[in-house]
Amino acid sequence: MTTFDVPAVPTSLDTVQDRFATWWDGLGVDDVAHRFALETAVAEIAANIVEHTARRDQQEGRRYTVQLEATDQAFTAVLRDNGLPVDIDLAAVTMADVEAESGRGLALALAALDRLEHRHEHGHNVWTLVCER
Repeated sequence: MTTFDVPAVPTSLDTVQDRFATWWDGLGVDDVAHRFALETAVAEIAANIVEHTARRDQQEGRRYTVQLEATDQAFTAVLRDNGLPVDIDLAAVTMADVEAESGRGLALALAALDRLEHRHEHGHNVWTLVCER
């Protein structure tokens, strides 16, 4: 398992992708489909955390933690942020219009994963992303 913490700012997205790549490469798993699915979903959820913080919250010191784990059953990522609570119904998420400049992140994550969950607990938004093996 790998866990790291980053500030909820745009530059953290490169760090998340670099750390994901290092973690995945260290697994020694040759599974391009699962890698692409989980990597895409992690990038989209991390981007949503950063965007939500910049647009709605704007409080200094907002951070998020990424936990990556591989078991015989699944590849899992858990992202926790200390931002404002997110009120979202994942069952109602749809893909944005072709002309829209944003609004695809959650739909892409849902399409890529076997399971995407969100909850708010102990002052944190918690996103669980799962690709079953």
